[in-house]
Amino acid sequence: MNPNNFDIVSTQSCIVGESPLWSVHQQRWYWVDIPGKTIWSFDPASGLTRSWACAEMVANIALTTAGTLIAGMESGIFHLILQDGPAVSASLLAKLPEAGPGIRFNDGRCDRQGRYWSGTMFMYMAAARDIGQLYRYTTDAGLSAPVVSQLLTQNGLAWSPDGKTMYLSDSHPQRQLIWAFDYDTATGTPHGQCVFADMTSMAGRPDGAAIDTDGCYWICANDGGAVIRFTPEGKVDRTISLPMKKPAMCSFGGSNMDEMLITSINPDPQTADAWNGHSLIIRPGAQGIAETLFPAEA
Repeated sequence: MNPNNFDIVSTQSCIVGESPLWSVHQQRWYWVDIPGKTIWSFDPASGLTRSWACAEMVANIALTTAGTLIAGMESGIFHLILQDGPAVSASLLAKLPEAGPGIRFNDGRCDRQGRYWSGTMFMYMAAARDIGQLYRYTTDAGLSAPVVSQLLTQNGLAWSPDGKTMYLSDSHPQRQLIWAFDYDTATGTPHGQCVFADMTSMAGRPDGAAIDTDGCYWICANDGGAVIRFTPEGKVDRTISLPMKKPAMCSFGGSNMDEMLITSINPDPQTADAWNGHSLIIRPGAQGIAETLFPAEA
């Protein structure tokens, strides 16, 4: 399947564009460039793009009830306030337990109840070190003990519409799996891990993901130039070809939640390319679910 058109939302190419999300309250998109240490936003009404510089790499962001952000970064989980100018006010919420050279948080978001989740990875993927861990963070309890361990490249976090299934992927070339867990919504505890989809024989590795109102799981096929929809039973029922080879993460948004913002990676920032590293909007023929906000004080 190929949409009629692709709309680039910014002329700025990211090195590693990640963590797109839609603010229902602000009616604008956000995403990050991890190595660029930058948070981006796009206002569809005005067509304006803005950016904020961070002191360290920001891997993922989630919206809070205070209109601010919670983020997984290099050294820990932070509360971020975007200033009127290009600066960011950052407050450390929890240190990264296994902090060290080459380790940082990667993919993250809130569950349907507003608990914040994020996983870690060893950045030099060629080393294939399975030291990644998945954590849960709440204001009351702080950072949990590792909930899932031995991850190579943690990715693909998402929850079913009723919140009772948690999805997680490992996008490393040696793993390329998507798992499903039964999820206790009262305690925020996943259990019963099983393989939801094995992408080792498919074009592309499983990267960032989103859920639609039908409970289908959309995932970017990194290196495969596509976004793929899996039914709740783990069957592929839709593949949308994209103009870039390395899409990184997708997210639903727009005024009717029927648009999808897809970020991407530019594997060679020194080479100009019309699509690599850019973020684009498509209309995939499905409707998404608004992200649950993390409960935070203003």
